[in-house]
Amino acid sequence: MTRNPGLLTAILAAAVLGTGGCAASEPEAPAVCESFATVQNTVTQIRNTNVSENGLVAVRPYVAELLSQLNQLVLDAKAQFQPQADQLRVSVDQLSASVESASADPGAATLATVRTAVASVRTSAQALRDAIGGTC
Repeated sequence: MTRNPGLLTAILAAAVLGTGGCAASEPEAPAVCESFATVQNTVTQIRNTNVSENGLVAVRPYVAELLSQLNQLVLDAKAQFQPQADQLRVSVDQLSASVESASADPGAATLATVRTAVASVRTSAQALRDAIGGTC
C-alpha cells in the first residue's frame, strides 16, 4: 500500500474549505454590531471597576479606550443610530471630565459625580443597545 500525499492534502483541503463554506453562507453582522459589542464590553469593565479599592487610576484607561471605541461606533452607526451614539459620547465625555476632576480633588462630592457619570454611561449604552437590537 502506497501513500498518496496529494490525495490526503486534497481531502484535508476539501474538509477545511467545506467547513468554511458553511460559515460563509451565514449573513455577516453589520459593523455596528461588532463596534457596539466592543463598547459594551468596555462599559461593563468601567462599571465593574472598584474605584474605592483601586482609585480613579483604574478607570482612566477604560475611559480613554471607550472614547476611541465610540469614534468607531459613531462611524459604523452612521445616520441610523446617530442620536443614541451621540448621547453615549456625551455621557462618556462627562465621565472623562468627572474622573479628571475627582483625580485633582478626590472628595466625596467629586467621587459622587463619577458614580453618577458611570450610571449615565450605562443608561446611554442601554438606549443604544435597544436601538441596535433589531439590527444585531
